[in-house]
Amino acid sequence: MAVATLTAKGQITIPIQVREDLGLSRGDRVVFERFRSGYLMTPSIRGVDRLAGFFGPYQGEPVAVEQMNRDIAAAVAQ
Repeated sequence: MAVATLTAKGQITIPIQVREDLGLSRGDRVVFERFRSGYLMTPSIRGVDRLAGFFGPYQGEPVAVEQMNRDIAAAVAQ
């Protein structure tokens, strides 16, 4: 169990293990949600770069940006 101490200014330092588990780094924001049983702290919306590898390695063929734009335009037209 991780424990943090509240300072006189109302600040806490999130323990390193918790920061590592949540993937938090300097400047990241966290959200506090209130529930009947207490609060849930979660990372705020993260940059897309943190999703790299989330679904595993890409299995398909490389696609040019121009082709992606054509495919998106065709899907929107439908």
